[in-house]
Amino acid sequence: MAAKVEIYTWRTCPFCIRAKGLLKQKNVNFTEYAIDGDETARAQMAKRANGRRSLPQIFIDDQHVGGCDDIYELDARGKLDPLLAS
Repeated sequence: MAAKVEIYTWRTCPFCIRAKGLLKQKNVNFTEYAIDGDETARAQMAKRANGRRSLPQIFIDDQHVGGCDDIYELDARGKLDPLLAS
């Protein structure tokens, strides 16, 4: 069974686009929450992300894994694919 992947984004954010690109490259289905300018949604995201307000914020099976640099680092260390396959 594939992991449940959620990503909070702004539509024009280059880091968001890059993170989604990695997920698409890996053929991962994900739920995107485009929260452009919605401070209520951003506050909810920050609550889930241990206070982090930068975008994107990515969750795999309800576990916060961080932002764009974080998933690229997980991928480089060979730890992203096992999370996505869980």
